[in-house]
Amino acid sequence: MAAPKKYPDELRERAVRLVTDAQKDPSGRRGACTRIGAQLGIPADTIRGWLRTVEIDQGLRPGTTTDDAARLAALEREVVELRRANGILKSASAFFAAELDRPSRR
Repeated sequence: MAAPKKYPDELRERAVRLVTDAQKDPSGRRGACTRIGAQLGIPADTIRGWLRTVEIDQGLRPGTTTDDAARLAALEREVVELRRANGILKSASAFFAAELDRPSRR
């Protein structure tokens, strides 16, 4: 279960949009995350992380996109479940094979 989000999605999108617009202007580029973070009451490092995630998702920066990360996590959960089921089936087959090897009492 994922942790609850501290900031709503609308605030996140607004902060990223404001920083992106501020970075387009060369005079406002420096300290844009710090300035906008102070205005919105969000730490600058949080906004930098959000901005990095958006840039990765848009293909502007190398890294694993959000969709790919979610797909990988789902596949890893599936692998864990399949390995657990495989272990159960192996132990069950070993149990029944041992029953067949025992002499009958009839």
